[in-house]
Amino acid sequence: MDTKKTVTSIFMVPLLKINKDNLREMGFINAYINDSNNDIQYEHSIYLLFKPKNLGEFRAFLNEEYERTTNIIDDYDYGGGFVVVVYKLNSKYVDDVNLIKKGEYSKTSKNFQKEFPKIIKIFTNNGYKEEISLQFRIFNKTKDMTDYWEEKLDVRFTEDQEVWHSFDEDKETLTLKKLEELV
Repeated sequence: MDTKKTVTSIFMVPLLKINKDNLREMGFINAYINDSNNDIQYEHSIYLLFKPKNLGEFRAFLNEEYERTTNIIDDYDYGGGFVVVVYKLNSKYVDDVNLIKKGEYSKTSKNFQKEFPKIIKIFTNNGYKEEISLQFRIFNKTKDMTDYWEEKLDVRFTEDQEVWHSFDEDKETLTLKKLEELV
């Protein structure tokens, strides 16, 4: 199940400090800023969607998460084997998250940007290679990122333009239709 990652997944999930391998192993699909299927909408929170392969292992992971952090607000199930876990975001990043929602990535605070690694390891069949992280490239409007988008879109960027697409609340909201597409 290869789904295009939301802005929420790229810029907010890393703030939760959940081990990436654990997320992958537990069937993490994507993260959203809202869940239109749920009567309760939690403020300053994100909704992580999972489709666990092994419910027992997922329950153990979730119990560990409840012990690791006090930021889990709720967890609930949907048909088709989906589980949503709702995390409260750290209040010190409310302004930065609002900038992300405005598509103003490079204007986020240095403290926020420090939450993301500059260098990441990409694992391949031959071991791994190190690369500059996507978030670092976006925050800093690196030349390679600017060049990529200029070539792809056949435009010239000005200094005030961001090098990542804007936040689209519809794409960042979990809906029944999105769940049905994942079944």
